[in-house]
Amino acid sequence: MTKTIDIHGYTVEEARRYIERTIVKLDKNVTELVVIHGYHGGDKLKELLRSPNGIRSRRINRRKYTSNQGETILELCE
Repeated sequence: MTKTIDIHGYTVEEARRYIERTIVKLDKNVTELVVIHGYHGGDKLKELLRSPNGIRSRRINRRKYTSNQGETILELCE
């Protein structure tokens, strides 16, 4: 199951807290979190998502990048 969130307009710290809290609250059957961060307004949110140390959660198995530069998919484990 996939869940999508949009963090446009968030600061880096707001986005970090929101994403980490979202992951904690997700049901175990959610295996992908699609994070829409955009990229035209700057790369800070994109860098946060794509950095191995940006989002801290043991549920993140890997990060997937698509041809859409404005989103990052976090593959989650149970």
